[in-house]
Amino acid sequence: MNNITTNIGLKTASKIISIQESGLSNIRFIQDTATGLVPKAVFARSKADLGENTFLELSESALVYYCPAILGKGFKNIYSKHLPKELQKNISIPAVNLTKNTKILMPVKAAIALGAFAIPLVEFTLNYIKNLMTLKVFKQGSFENIANLDSKNIQDENLNSKIEKNAKKNILKAISIYAGCLSLGTLLIKKGNKSKILQNISELILKPGTKLFNNKKKADFVNKYFSLDFAENNGKMVLSKGQLTSCVLVGGAGYFGAAKDRGKQNFLETLFRFPIVGFYIICGNELLEKGFRKILYKNGKCKNLINNKLEVPKLNELANIAKNKDGNFDQIYKKLLKQKCMIAGIPLLFGIGIMGFFIAGTSNLFTKYRYNKAINKC
Repeated sequence: MNNITTNIGLKTASKIISIQESGLSNIRFIQDTATGLVPKAVFARSKADLGENTFLELSESALVYYCPAILGKGFKNIYSKHLPKELQKNISIPAVNLTKNTKILMPVKAAIALGAFAIPLVEFTLNYIKNLMTLKVFKQGSFENIANLDSKNIQDENLNSKIEKNAKKNILKAISIYAGCLSLGTLLIKKGNKSKILQNISELILKPGTKLFNNKKKADFVNKYFSLDFAENNGKMVLSKGQLTSCVLVGGAGYFGAAKDRGKQNFLETLFRFPIVGFYIICGNELLEKGFRKILYKNGKCKNLINNKLEVPKLNELANIAKNKDGNFDQIYKKLLKQKCMIAGIPLLFGIGIMGFFIAGTSNLFTKYRYNKAINKC
């Protein structure tokens, strides 16, 4: 590709696709920042609203999409050092693909997964930390003031005290749960290969679908979206779909709890926005991509890239496809690259537009409408 002349737009698009195919973390960081922070910054209702959304979106994205791999590597080095070198190499293999030495490897992998459970627990606390930050930096606790719903901007010290107390209590709760995870992880390392109960616990953590369902389709679905095991990318432990789901679900409890502390309007706004955004984060973009590919395939578009299983070759495979086609290599390659960018780019842009600006805008409007309606009833 380095010897092929392409325009700036195509180069940029192909670079984004390259990032997308390098692993779930990089592209999801870009997606979530684009769909989360940018629209909220555009529709910010006050300095406090902008400040806490900037803190929350950036810290969440960095935490969820980069820290799991860091923690995974750290706990892997700690927990697998007692294993023979040939087994240490297999620690990165997802549990659903393990066929040998499972009795030894599964407890170690489960302990590593429990160590990485710090990520969803920190995600849970971020909303409470955000509440504390807004109290200390902007001297505001009431969501009605933060969202610029109440022009009087009267401070309720009792509400502020309640918000601070509940935030600290829930942060301590998350720390206690993580201490339990580490304790269980230590027990798995020491006795996991000798205990049937601990073996079952390990399987439930890493392969919950296999453990709970005999039906392969159900088992595969649950394993994909609810396993705490890592995915693998070139021998490295990276963020998996299951870990992402745990972050959304556990983090969601923090979202709703912290919102409830600040008043009815904050809770209702979260109730409107979070289920839609959470679904999109877990599997919405994937469904958009598959749906778009299906439309293209049915209409006979991009035949050289989309097969009957709706699979699309990776960016680094396009050159080989172009070489096997009759005609000018550069022209064929550019055509394939444009099709590849369209297949990946349109669902991404649609998600940013709909999940980002539309949800942020309508969420603010509905909150304003509900507040005014409630005031008029009084």
